[in-house]
Amino acid sequence: MQYPSLSINLRIIENNTRELVQLCCNKGIIPVGITKLVEGSEPIVRAMIFGGIQTIGDTQIQNLMKLKDLPIRKMLLRRPLLSEVEGVVYHADISLHSERSVLEALSQAAVKANKRHEVIIMHDLGELHEKTFDDSKTEELAELVLMLPGLTFVGIGSHLKCYHEVESTTDSDTLPVHQEEHTEWGSYCDLDAISGAGVTGIVLMMPREGTARFNQLRLGASLIMGEGLNNESIIDISQVPMYLQAEVIEIKKKSSIQLHSIELDTLDNEFYFTDRGARLRALCAIGKQDVDISQLTPVDDGVTIVGSSHNCLILDITDATSCYQVGDALSFYLTYNGALQCITSEYVHKRYSFA
Repeated sequence: MQYPSLSINLRIIENNTRELVQLCCNKGIIPVGITKLVEGSEPIVRAMIFGGIQTIGDTQIQNLMKLKDLPIRKMLLRRPLLSEVEGVVYHADISLHSERSVLEALSQAAVKANKRHEVIIMHDLGELHEKTFDDSKTEELAELVLMLPGLTFVGIGSHLKCYHEVESTTDSDTLPVHQEEHTEWGSYCDLDAISGAGVTGIVLMMPREGTARFNQLRLGASLIMGEGLNNESIIDISQVPMYLQAEVIEIKKKSSIQLHSIELDTLDNEFYFTDRGARLRALCAIGKQDVDISQLTPVDDGVTIVGSSHNCLILDITDATSCYQVGDALSFYLTYNGALQCITSEYVHKRYSFA
């Protein structure tokens, strides 16, 4: 086996997906599986499909292109670049928008390709992140889409967790532009998609009775990592679908403090040492160029992360529960950001299983 390696359990992702799809269906909500964490990985998308997902969303058109042969609807999440509207028409069925000029260019591309492209207008509920903030501006864009050839207006959307954590409340989880008193083009019940804020929507949906106020949820971290708002665990959803393994390349007993004065590490971060005497240290072949070590937690409770260089991870294994040797692999739990970094690193091998 090649190391470092990111082990991804497709069975857990499939089961997570099935649980959340059922939860959504019970509330009359259609979930969209978001794959931006995993760069449009086909094995993971297939696991989502087996779990009941019928639409996949990603921020990169290149990732949607990887999935062109899969029989599933595709949504482009990030607002399209003006320079890529032709690719959007060919490789995505639906996209999210907040700019008039992009919509006009997309319309021209759709007409040229003899296609119809579905559009969701994004409305800002307080995150101040790439959406229209004023109700009248959102309405103007919706009316524009209704007039542009080649485009189909299917709904309104928003999110509250891309720029920073914003907790939804009863004041913010209803898109005001959907309400009849704010628009002349019909009530929100007539829209195909009232696209909610991913994990934030789950937080709002789970404790409530009756019908949810949105009918589409974009789910990514919740399906893959089992994480909800503020990285909290979602009840009955597994949180360990993937973990990192790194090979031990050296084991030596060394002082726990530096013998020479050092104030900054290789990334100009301050160094602090605690004198614990001589300790058994291990080096693993993974470093800061692959992952931020603050995003790692050793599976072995007796192992402590001391620090890292660009290409080596320094561990204290004095109190480890296993007796490690050079050539062994140590395992680490990952946060969402840690998983993202490992997935995008070309030096970390990806290993899929149905264990």
